[in-house]
Amino acid sequence: MTSRRVAIILFNLGGPDKQEAVRPFLFNLFNDKAIIAAPQPIRFLIAQLISRTREKLAKANYALMGGGSPILPETLKQAEALETEITKRVSNVTFKCFPAMRYWKPFVKDAAKSAEAWGATDVILLPLYPQFSSTTTASSLKAWGQVSRLPASTICCYPAGASFAQAHADAIIETWRNGGSPAQPRVLFSAHGLPQRVIDQGDPYQWQVEQGAAAVAQLLPQDWQTEICYQSRVGPLKWIGPSTEEAIHAAAKDGVGVIVSPIAFVSEHVETLVELDIEYAQLARELSLPYYLRAPAPGAAPRFIDTLASLAERALATPGKTQSESGARLCPAQWGLCPHRA
Repeated sequence: MTSRRVAIILFNLGGPDKQEAVRPFLFNLFNDKAIIAAPQPIRFLIAQLISRTREKLAKANYALMGGGSPILPETLKQAEALETEITKRVSNVTFKCFPAMRYWKPFVKDAAKSAEAWGATDVILLPLYPQFSSTTTASSLKAWGQVSRLPASTICCYPAGASFAQAHADAIIETWRNGGSPAQPRVLFSAHGLPQRVIDQGDPYQWQVEQGAAAVAQLLPQDWQTEICYQSRVGPLKWIGPSTEEAIHAAAKDGVGVIVSPIAFVSEHVETLVELDIEYAQLARELSLPYYLRAPAPGAAPRFIDTLASLAERALATPGKTQSESGARLCPAQWGLCPHRA
C-alpha cells in the first residue's frame, strides 16, 4: 500500500441545481472580480442588479433542462472515469477526484475540505476549462489558494493536444454521419465569448481557442469549411467575434448547412443545451439553412478521459509546478496573463 494519496481537483464553472439556486448562482458569478472588475461595494451592487434582472430568463432556460444545470452530474461522470483510468496507469498512488465549482455547490472550498478529510497528501489542480483565461482557470486557482495549503501541481491549459483534438473531431464526424453525411459542411467552432478588453489586457483565451480549432480542423476532411465564432455575450461591452449568431447568418447567406462544435466546453450545460440546441437551432430554421447539426461536448468520451489522465500523469511527475499540455509555455509573449512563467 502506498502512503501517497493524490486528490485531483476538477475545476468548473458550476450551475444551479434547482430553481431556487439560480439567483444566488448568478450573484456569485457576477460578484467575482475576474468577471466584473469594479471595486467593492460597486461590484456587489452590480451583481445584485444583474442577478435580479436576469433571474426570470435564467430560470426559464434552466427549466428547459429539468429545472437545473446538468454540469455537476456530468462532472461526476468525468471524475469517475478519470479515477478508473489514472488508477490503471499509476499503481503506486491512490487517487480520488473532487469537483470544485466556482459559482455553485460544491464550491472550491468544499472540494478543499473534502480532499483534506479524505487524507490527501497533495493535489493536482486540473481545470475543465481547456483554454486558459483570467476569467475562468485563474479565478478558480485564486479561490483554491485562499482555502488550501496542500502541495499542488497545476495544469493551466490543454487547448490543442492530440487526444483532445481527436475527441472533438470524433464527435463532429459522428454527428455528420448521423445527419446523413451532407456534402462539404461548414463546421462552426463555437466558444464562449469574452469582452474584447479582457483579450487586450493579455488574456490568451482567444489565441488558445484558435490553436485548438486549428488542431481539430486538421483531423477533418480537407474539403470541409471551418470557422471560429463566439457565443453567450452579455452586457454593452464590445466582445470578441464573430458571434455564433453572425456565423449562422453568414451560412444562410452562403446557402450552406452547419455543424456546430462547442470547442471550449467539455460538458453539456445551459450554453449548449439551450443556447446552441434551442435558440440557435431555431434561428437556423428561420433562416432556412439546409441543415443545423450540433456535435456533443466531450463529456466522458474515452479520448477526453485519456486527455485528462495524461495531464494528471504529467502533473504527478512534476510536483509543485504549473504546466501546459506540453509542459512548456504555449502562449506567445504578448499574452502576458499566461500563468506559465517558464
